[in-house]
Amino acid sequence: MTEALTPATAAAQRWRDPALPVADRVADLLSRMTPEEKAGQLAGFWAMPAEPGEPVAPMEDDSHESAPALDDLLPHGLGQLTRVFGTAPVTAAEGAARLRDLQRRVAAANRFGIPAIAHEECLNGFMTWGATVFPSPPAWGATFDPELVGEMAAAIGASMRAAGVHQGLAPVLDVVRDARWGRTEECIGEDPQLVAVLGTAYVRGLERSGIAATPKHFAGYSASRAGRNMAPTPVGPREFADVIVEPFVMALREGGARSVMHSYTDVDGVPAAADGRLLTDLLRGELGFTGAVVSDYFGISFLESRHRVAGSRGEAGELALRAGIDIELPTVRCYGEALLERVRRGDVPGELLDRAAARVLTLKAGLGLLDEPSGEGATPDGPRPDGDGPAPAPLDLDPPAHRDLARRVAEESVVLLANDGTLPLAGGRDVVLTGPLADDPAAMLGCYTFPAHVGRHRPELPLGVEIPTLVGALRAELPDLTVVPSGDVLAASDADIAAAAAAARDAGAAVVALGDRAGLFGRGTSGEGCDAETLALPGRQRDLADAVLATGTPTVLVLMSGRPYAIEDLAERAAAVVQAFFPGEEGAGAVAGVLSGRVEPSGRMPISVPRRASGPPVTYLRSKMDGPHDWSAVSPAPLFPFGHGLTWTRFEYSDLRVDERARTDGSVTVRAVVRNTGDRPGTEVVQLYLADPVASVVRPARSLAGWARIRLEPGGAARVAFTVHADRTAFTGADLRRIVEPGAIEVMVGGSSEDLPLRGAFTLDGPVRALGADRVLTVPAEVVPA
Repeated sequence: MTEALTPATAAAQRWRDPALPVADRVADLLSRMTPEEKAGQLAGFWAMPAEPGEPVAPMEDDSHESAPALDDLLPHGLGQLTRVFGTAPVTAAEGAARLRDLQRRVAAANRFGIPAIAHEECLNGFMTWGATVFPSPPAWGATFDPELVGEMAAAIGASMRAAGVHQGLAPVLDVVRDARWGRTEECIGEDPQLVAVLGTAYVRGLERSGIAATPKHFAGYSASRAGRNMAPTPVGPREFADVIVEPFVMALREGGARSVMHSYTDVDGVPAAADGRLLTDLLRGELGFTGAVVSDYFGISFLESRHRVAGSRGEAGELALRAGIDIELPTVRCYGEALLERVRRGDVPGELLDRAAARVLTLKAGLGLLDEPSGEGATPDGPRPDGDGPAPAPLDLDPPAHRDLARRVAEESVVLLANDGTLPLAGGRDVVLTGPLADDPAAMLGCYTFPAHVGRHRPELPLGVEIPTLVGALRAELPDLTVVPSGDVLAASDADIAAAAAAARDAGAAVVALGDRAGLFGRGTSGEGCDAETLALPGRQRDLADAVLATGTPTVLVLMSGRPYAIEDLAERAAAVVQAFFPGEEGAGAVAGVLSGRVEPSGRMPISVPRRASGPPVTYLRSKMDGPHDWSAVSPAPLFPFGHGLTWTRFEYSDLRVDERARTDGSVTVRAVVRNTGDRPGTEVVQLYLADPVASVVRPARSLAGWARIRLEPGGAARVAFTVHADRTAFTGADLRRIVEPGAIEVMVGGSSEDLPLRGAFTLDGPVRALGADRVLTVPAEVVPA
């Protein structure tokens, strides 16, 4: 029960005083707690759906053992409540009422009256029924627009905070290394700088809304062998530092993320969940992280059941606690009584329990969960986190402003890969639309959207938000549109294909909508556990596209997917190719707008498009020997490179000016002029790449250093000035220190990683310089009229 507060006891309970430093408050509270109460703060609980006031049943643990009952946990306090909104369909009012009810129970049952942290998924928006579905992370990457991504994240965070949620399990900062990986759809892109800048913008947006952001998965998940979910990660320490970890550096230092989630994989035989060098020495010692590390769902149990480095749940808990995981999600199993028994026996030092509990309580203090309940009910941010007070005003989780924001992100994310002039589709032309995703709202949804993640198991459930299909959106642009059904993503019939081809044969143009249906663990063609053996289009989609192309009718291929697919032979015959990465509830309008010409295409590829389905991974960030060369018959050259994207106009680059020299602790300025030489307005993403032609270790042939989105009227020109600090040439050297070396640095400026018409160089003078935690992480760009 909660201690009664009198003037005398209030003075004694220093931890309740918000005017005191957080560290003092936490130390005071810890000194009052029993080991069982400290362990309670490390515990999560995932409750199966129940109406407020009804008995709460625990979600079955991955071990298929019975999870502890909530009433058995509550007397000692509780660290986190798992996905009260995101587990089953509830309205905003129902979810808020249930969360308030649970929080009242949590606070009333423990001696200190401390509620739990409520967390939810938020990768494509607040993942609950009826909330805005925003575009997927590769779509963020395609925008190259961190300000817009930050605005989106702030809107998502505001909805969550208003609902009483405290923590969001996003963003994913895994860098794409092999697009066969099913979770590619959750990643921003294949370049660590792009992932860092946009991921940090997302972190900032959540944090400024009062939500604790949780970058994940630390670290190495996306580099798993052969793109298989949870497979070992075969990377060396240099690639690990310079590619895999780099986005987290910026998200923690400049984004201010207060939580981190570990990776499921093992690197060189050491699972991340048991790796103290990763979660303590690197994350805290080198990167300076001071927040709380949460386990990925069942990740600690996996040390016993899958990695097999622990022989019991208690041993798994000890390994994770020693490594630096502070909270077990989704439901306590290894951090419960099994861990406490090892503490009582002296196998686990009590200091480790104190360390983790202190981090959780510090996070709670920052979220206002240690403050004295005022009893005033709703706050400007929504219901009080402790559940006190009356219910807040009704919540609209899909307001017009959020739909408008989803539309803006979707429109900026659509990539025009190829166009022979057929697009935009002229009025008066007979247009046929076909393809398995033409009339399917699932074409817009990644696997961490509520309709795909939960709703797929409940086919009778309405989507919860309005999600137009491409049929409806394109018909609004082209009223005379003809639509020909063509079966499912995986199950088009010969008759479907023949009907589509017959309709296309007599049309002025054809649009074929292809791509993915997101799902989980093999129940989709993209998503968690939906890895691909090759990058061929799923099912018979290639057969459908081939049949329509064979008619000779100008054909536009529209791909709405979670990963890029190998379409070389199709693209060569297509009149145009458009790529959209699960563009969310307003995605159909964005794609249709590009097809009609109402929307200006401005997206750029965050992931390279492969030529051949069974070829090697084609990420652009590779060394010279890892690129195409005469000593191998297998080429990783892409069909469309990283950074590529067309518009309705053309751009010309000129007047490159580069400072000739700088010290190894100095900076240079790279200037270039870009001009719109077409007759329509357009947006160019001016991209700066650097290369180190002679280094002490093998370096990439080029790497993205910075960029600027510039919109120019016909004939308009702008001068872009990039300030490049020497730190941005740094890499992990032979002794595994991050260093800047003297010597020549090549400069390339252009419209993609392969379209780089401006080339120059500068020289760094001085000694080899080892970098510290204060190194420069970005390349600012200034744009002025030319």
